[in-house]
Amino acid sequence: MYTFSDWLWGRYSGLFYSTAGALAFFVASIANMMFLPACLIFTFVAAVGAANFAQKRSNVLTNYPILAYFRFFFENIRPELRQYFWESDSDELPYSRIQRSLVYQRSKALSSVRPFGTQIQMYDEDHEWLNHSITPTRLSSQNFRATVGEGDHSYEASILNISGTSFGALSPSAIQALNTGAQLGGFAHNTGEGSISPYHVAGGGDLIWQVSTGYFGCRTKGGQFDPALYKEKALSEQVKMIEIKLSQGAKPGHGGILLAPKVTQEIAETRGVTAGEDCVSPSHHSEFSTPAGLLDFADRLRDLSGGKPVGIKLCIGHPWELAAIVKAMVEKRQYLDFITVDGAEGGTGAAPLEFADRLGCPLTDALVYVDNALIGAGLRERVKVAASGKIVSAYDILRHIALGADWCNMARPFMFSVGCIQGLACESGNCPTGVATMNPKRYRALDIDDRASRVANFHKNTLHVVKEMIEACGLQHPAELNRRHIVRRVSSSQIMLADQLFPRVPPDALINGEKCDDPRLDVYWSRVSADSFSLSPD
Repeated sequence: MYTFSDWLWGRYSGLFYSTAGALAFFVASIANMMFLPACLIFTFVAAVGAANFAQKRSNVLTNYPILAYFRFFFENIRPELRQYFWESDSDELPYSRIQRSLVYQRSKALSSVRPFGTQIQMYDEDHEWLNHSITPTRLSSQNFRATVGEGDHSYEASILNISGTSFGALSPSAIQALNTGAQLGGFAHNTGEGSISPYHVAGGGDLIWQVSTGYFGCRTKGGQFDPALYKEKALSEQVKMIEIKLSQGAKPGHGGILLAPKVTQEIAETRGVTAGEDCVSPSHHSEFSTPAGLLDFADRLRDLSGGKPVGIKLCIGHPWELAAIVKAMVEKRQYLDFITVDGAEGGTGAAPLEFADRLGCPLTDALVYVDNALIGAGLRERVKVAASGKIVSAYDILRHIALGADWCNMARPFMFSVGCIQGLACESGNCPTGVATMNPKRYRALDIDDRASRVANFHKNTLHVVKEMIEACGLQHPAELNRRHIVRRVSSSQIMLADQLFPRVPPDALINGEKCDDPRLDVYWSRVSADSFSLSPD
């Protein structure tokens, strides 16, 4: 229900007062025609506001029928104001204006070319670039894929997919728009820990079902894993892969809580919890406590799903824990199909400041470590790797593939494509565009079909640039990239290749007892086992 505050001093106040003004001046103009111009002006403004309130092409205009024009005005003169008073286009908050504009342009199928030249300071420390070839290739397709899993249920994953976006964290309209866009573009949508909602299903797109510590969607009343419920959902044709969530980059080791007022009947039914009660995600899984137990659980999920690929998602913390998982795969000959590496710079609806800022390994270092561990254990071809955490552009995709990923996941850029303006109100329920809210008065602003096409456009146009950059490098597929293709400036007068900064472990080095250039593996491999996530004494 709409409240008086919404109309008197809230987001609809412009429409209310323009309508009231139009009526007042209409009455006044009957007595004196001098009030007619004011009547016409207020009537025009009220008519525009009413039309905006009814439409769904622009989320902001629906929720702020008149006041949004003030935003557009100041946004229009923002470059001039910023030039004299505030930050540059490249300042990150957490996504820069350049990054957001890139997503908006590609989502709307607008030109994203840049005139005059780069705005990047190329002699600044940490500047990176991709080595190109004087003999570029010409490719007929931009449909780059990575094969995940084995057998009849292996999945041909796009190199760009939607990262975990839970129903409840995002609105019903946003979830459906994202999944419909995935269906239109032929790529996958990770459910996030909130399970498979009716809005994921309505979209019809490929799903990666994330099974978290709360086992939402496949849990008993007591919060334990329910194999029957899991099997029922996992056998759906729409579900292509299963992802066991161990930790999240934005808040590793921190269980989540959805407070009772936000646990609607619809969310309760989706997650398998009680409506009107706090919904708690434990900080760890109850189904296993050792690396061997994790692999057993993964095998169980794979069998119940009919053989679909099963992997894990984690933010790297203690290096020996990942080493223990890899060693368990070697010793038990039980394999994960993929590992999603979530960098500490990844996003979330809400996290304690210290968790977001000071816990977890950033994506670059984590990705290189996981890649090296799998190479050294002779598992790199068997176990695929996904990268997620503040990936936006075609270069970001290629960079992370060169460093060790098979594909990349994005969440926040796809949220931009459905209307997010980085309002930084995700935890409040007052998202100005209806993306990160469960308030129906706000998410009514989001037109599903229109935003779904933007999701598909962003994916298509980003991969088009990926294709052009791969051609410029003289390659046939992004999988041909390696660390030697990435160059980083380490000082104003020195550059280094990524394989110098992040040396690659020789194949099978860990199995053969060879020395590893990655000190984390060299120190910890001999001190881990399949029976514990803890480090054994020297």
